[in-house]
Amino acid sequence: MSAKVAIIGRPNVGKSTLFNRLVGRKLALVDDTPGVTRDRREGDARLGDLAFTIVDTAGLEEGDVDSLAGRMRAQTETALIDCDAILFMIDARTGLTPTDRHFAQLVRRADKPIILLANKAEGHAGRDGAYEAFGLGLGDPILFSAEHGEGLSDLYEALVAALPIFALVDEDEEEQAPLVLGEEEDGSEVDLARPVRIAVLGRPNAGKSTLLNRILGEDRLLTGPEPGLTRDSISIETVWRERRLKLFDTAGLRRRARIVEKLEKLAVADALRAVRFAEVVVLLLDATIPFEKQDLTLADLVEREGRALVIGLNKWDLIDNKSLKAQELRAEADRLLPQLRGTRVIPLSGLTGAHVDKLLEAVIATHEVWNKRISTGRLNRWLTPVIDSTPPPAVSGRRVKIRYMTQPKARPPFFVMFGNQLDDVPESYKRFIVNGLRETFELYGVPIRLSMRSTKNPFAGRAKRKS
Repeated sequence: MSAKVAIIGRPNVGKSTLFNRLVGRKLALVDDTPGVTRDRREGDARLGDLAFTIVDTAGLEEGDVDSLAGRMRAQTETALIDCDAILFMIDARTGLTPTDRHFAQLVRRADKPIILLANKAEGHAGRDGAYEAFGLGLGDPILFSAEHGEGLSDLYEALVAALPIFALVDEDEEEQAPLVLGEEEDGSEVDLARPVRIAVLGRPNAGKSTLLNRILGEDRLLTGPEPGLTRDSISIETVWRERRLKLFDTAGLRRRARIVEKLEKLAVADALRAVRFAEVVVLLLDATIPFEKQDLTLADLVEREGRALVIGLNKWDLIDNKSLKAQELRAEADRLLPQLRGTRVIPLSGLTGAHVDKLLEAVIATHEVWNKRISTGRLNRWLTPVIDSTPPPAVSGRRVKIRYMTQPKARPPFFVMFGNQLDDVPESYKRFIVNGLRETFELYGVPIRLSMRSTKNPFAGRAKRKS
């Protein structure tokens, strides 16, 4: 297990900027507005030959225990307990503040190695303010600039001294060889060595963070009655029934017309990136107001991105006549989402934990379908009688000939049909084929891609010679 290093400091001193620089990607949202980060976020950091886990935290603020500031501070205090070393950051341009002095006492009580960073120290103004950091009694400050990368060599030396165990960065893993199957051999592209990547998507206040806390068995993510608490897309790894899972909590997504603030736009963009990175998306609906227009828009987004879908009906503890309501909503899902017909719809309660295991069972089952490979022999034994009974419509009086079908890849299932004049096959007939594939091979809850490839006529364009 790698060492953990937590970045601690008051709001807007540059913690998320440093986090992004150490992980080598813009994972954390960065803005001039104080208090952008609310949940603690972990990432794999690399600095020279050091490899460690870096933890971005919310800015330390005073507040009641039940207030938003108090709950954010509790998340940061948990990070202090779990980490092996602390990067305490101040703003060198602002200089030392009473808040810095107060929270310096907090990190000192943590009894962990402390590295003092005077951020934004580029230029004369920054250097002058950095020298005030000596007054904290936390050792010599490192003059640093997270924005420009100045002071990284000094930070490296301090981390080598502070971390008792560190590891060389592993070499990049080799790409997995493509799956090769015989014509009569089914298969799967599931790699059990890798975690299943699951993004939880939904409107604000649908209960996404509450559900993930229930799965994790701890208050890992910030929750509360305020809508829009989650901003960053936070990734957490866990194990469920010996399967590794990588869970992504995302910001609640409202209709585009309602999104006007820059910070919310950044949060939405981060949530959409999480969907593209995921393999299975859990679309979490409020069971008391399910299948709003925004819910359908999000489901359509998941289909366009080619991700597997499971629908969770949260707050099921508030529903009366549960059996009848569940049947109605499953039928409603098939009617409103014909492009994802048969998607698993799981009633649950993140608050009480009811049916959360059923949701994860549905996720694993849908993930297996998303990775499913069907043999060419089975496909064509199904296709031949289908074409005989319902042939494609003729084009300009000429018959469309479909010769055979194969599935070159999964994730999502991708099928190719070969024949003559397939470019003119209407969309209605393609939907007929896709629906048949879904029903026959039980490809429920996953997008299906179908490509038509016409064989070329080697004699096309050649005039017949006259003797």
